[in-house]
Amino acid sequence: MDNFVKQWGEAAYTTTGFFWMALWAFALGYIISSMIQVFVTEKKMQETMGENEGKGVLLGTFFGFISSSCSFAALASTKSLFKKGASFVSSIAFLLASTNLVIELGIIISIFLGWQFVVGEYVGGILLILISWLLIRLTNPKKLIEKARKNLKDKGDEDMDGSRSWRKKIQSEKGWAKVSKQYGMEWKMVWKDVTVGFTIAGIVAAFVPDSFFQTLFINSGSGNTDFTFFQILEHIIVGPVAAFLTFIGSMGNIPLAALLLGKGVSFAGVMAFIFSDLVVFPILRINARYYGWKMSLFILFLLFTALIGASLILHYSFDLLSILPDPSQVKIQNSEYFKLDYTFFLNIAFLILSGFLVYLGFFKRKDVKQMKEMAPKSQLLENILKYAALISYFWLAGGLIVNFFIN
Repeated sequence: MDNFVKQWGEAAYTTTGFFWMALWAFALGYIISSMIQVFVTEKKMQETMGENEGKGVLLGTFFGFISSSCSFAALASTKSLFKKGASFVSSIAFLLASTNLVIELGIIISIFLGWQFVVGEYVGGILLILISWLLIRLTNPKKLIEKARKNLKDKGDEDMDGSRSWRKKIQSEKGWAKVSKQYGMEWKMVWKDVTVGFTIAGIVAAFVPDSFFQTLFINSGSGNTDFTFFQILEHIIVGPVAAFLTFIGSMGNIPLAALLLGKGVSFAGVMAFIFSDLVVFPILRINARYYGWKMSLFILFLLFTALIGASLILHYSFDLLSILPDPSQVKIQNSEYFKLDYTFFLNIAFLILSGFLVYLGFFKRKDVKQMKEMAPKSQLLENILKYAALISYFWLAGGLIVNFFIN
């Protein structure tokens, strides 16, 4: 019992430390993301994506890069762009870029995993797009694309503020109030995932033995970094399965990815885990609602195949260049999370900035409405996440009391 209480305190402290490490990065990423989403409208994106396939893929990738990292917002934007005339391949490029190439995700990855994974995330995101493009060219699913467009003909979703130039928006208080609203929505979209994800990471760090990971990911652990091709392939396939079992988004999954690396999982397996937020059942169901089940399954095949290919290419390319990350460099449990360093001062600065944005958007300019379409989430899953997050807060509060006053 005493051992459990001690591990409970360690788990809660680790979770809180993880979040403290990442707080300024979340705020910075979501402020940048909110500014771009308000000042660069979806209508302007659609107008420039055009008929040319190469140009469409390039622009879809760029607009995805400056978009939101939330999978549900990305799915809704992708559907809207496709419905308004963007090609299927440029829409897929936008979807992959908006969940893998976004600024805030790179910042979080740099904190928990290091520069190799930041490079892997961005290069891998481009590889995902290129492999998907190649697969679409090879399979040429014209009938599926035509049927998917027909499924989207019923409802309109026009950008109500698309006619105003970004220059006018950026100079107006109303424009910045919309940024504040969008910033609040970004946090509203991820608070449950982040809470549950960081809590699970702390629990896994304190309670789950290395032997579990060595069973789940073949030949991992014990300082081993030499994997056969089939062992790496197994890690890549198991990575998305592990992500599916946590049922949280990529932002909440990054501390878990760091844990997997620290436990000896291959670079390819960890990258596959990070890439897997678009190949889980909730995403499959939403795509089916938008485009029909045949197209949804085709997108699943497309993304999962691209994920396997990108992870393999990254692993062997990094190995060839002798820049594979060293798992021993990942320190999951750190007793000095809250020391007076750059993290402390950045967190204070961004908390003050966040407070100002909340005041501007939710108190001073209550009249400003920010409309951002979201993909239809499963109410059951949302309720599970909400109650899991509330339970997490009780767990963390009890664990911190144990850690500071009992242990």
